[in-house]
Amino acid sequence: MQQIYFAGGCFWGTEHFFKQIRGVMLTETGFANGDEHLSNPTYRQVYTDLTGYAETVRVQFDEQQVSLEFLTNMFFAAIDPLSLNRQGEDTGTRYRTGVYYESEEQLPVLKQVFAEQQSKYRQPLAVELLPLKNYYPADEYHQDYLDKHPDGYCHLPQSLFQWARQQNTERQPSTTTI
Repeated sequence: MQQIYFAGGCFWGTEHFFKQIRGVMLTETGFANGDEHLSNPTYRQVYTDLTGYAETVRVQFDEQQVSLEFLTNMFFAAIDPLSLNRQGEDTGTRYRTGVYYESEEQLPVLKQVFAEQQSKYRQPLAVELLPLKNYYPADEYHQDYLDKHPDGYCHLPQSLFQWARQQNTERQPSTTTI
C-alpha cells in the first residue's frame, strides 16, 4: 500500500472523486501543509485562511491495482491546474491545489506527470508539488460527505464521478473531455 495527498479545492468532491477509482482502498478528508505551530486545526480555523492549511484528501491505494501516475493524471483531470487558490466557486488559500508526498521514491513519477501536464499549457501550473509536512484528519462530519449528503454542495460536476468510474476499466485516463 502507498498513500499520496491531493489538495483539489473543496475536499468533499475531491474525496468522492477518488473513491470511484478501482485500487483506491481508503480516502480521508483533512488539512495539510499548514502552520507547524497549529496542530489538529478545526474546519473553522482553516476556513479563516490564516492557518496555511489546504483542504486535502489522503488517498491510500494498492499499487498492484492502480499506479501513482494514473492517480496523479486523474487528479489533473479533476482540477483547473492554472487557477491559484480557487476551484469552482471556492476561493481562498485553503482551496489551493497541490500534491503532497511522504516518500522521495514517489517524486520522479510526480515530476514526470507534472512535466507532461505543464506541456499542455503556456502558463505555469498553479499546483504545488511538495513533501507532506503535516496532515490532520477533518472531523467526522466531513468524511464521506457526498455519500451522506448526495445532494450536497460540490464544485465538481456529477459527470466527473461517472467518468472516473469508467476510467477504472481503461487503466489510463482518456483524453475525452468530460
